[in-house]
Amino acid sequence: MRFVTSAIALLASTQLASGYTIKADGVNCRSGPGTSYSVVRSYNSGNDVTLSCQTSGETIKGDSLWDKTQHGCYVADYYVQTGTSGYVAKKCGSTGGGGSTGGGSSSGYCKSVNAASLNLIKEFEGFVKSPAPDPIGLPTVGYGHLCQTKGCKEVKYKFPLTQATAEALLKDDIPKYTCLGKYLNGKVKLNDYQWGALVSWVFNVGCGNAKSSNLVKRLNAGENPNTVIAGELPKWNKAGGRVLSGLTRRRNAEVKLAKTPSSKQAYPSCK
Repeated sequence: MRFVTSAIALLASTQLASGYTIKADGVNCRSGPGTSYSVVRSYNSGNDVTLSCQTSGETIKGDSLWDKTQHGCYVADYYVQTGTSGYVAKKCGSTGGGGSTGGGSSSGYCKSVNAASLNLIKEFEGFVKSPAPDPIGLPTVGYGHLCQTKGCKEVKYKFPLTQATAEALLKDDIPKYTCLGKYLNGKVKLNDYQWGALVSWVFNVGCGNAKSSNLVKRLNAGENPNTVIAGELPKWNKAGGRVLSGLTRRRNAEVKLAKTPSSKQAYPSCK
């Protein structure tokens, strides 16, 4: 079976895969293979796309494959009628187009956060049992889960959520906000409290903003993590162009969390 699969992959790599149809309305095409990446454009049911390559990414409806279209953005393969759940085009680069900076890092960094960090996220996101707009009008549910479909149909837990199922949903979401590990150069050393504070920040501002941030640049330049965190996080206290007291309190809490002493490493490897 391995040889057959390799042969198919080799054949696919020699040409673009074209003529595939989008099978739902309002399908987002993103800058990387996951819902934490920014939306570049949207497709509607019946739109045709050409696939330049495919890569693995965030799992959507049980499918972790993502398709890079002729517009240079990524669509979850679940929404594309390729006729198979396997590859029909060549594989994208090892980063899947999400792009690591500063030379990349070990894949051993933590994909989760410690209890104190999880509780901080829960406290500031707040518990929402059924989908509802957040302070800037974005539909969310649970502890800060941003709905990707109408009515948050992608959530596998029954509404109204309980606090237990909301926490389970949060734990499902956390790994995609550990994207910070792809942007650091591997020489940065972070303990579990520093890591948790930064994941909380990324959970709030998104992977794209984190990737281009001065915080990442300073960490990769070798500055002391707590100095960088204390200097940079408080700047991220605006939403919709205005300062929010809740964000100011959250940034202060994240800085305080990061200063908690710990010998447990979370980056570049999870120990």
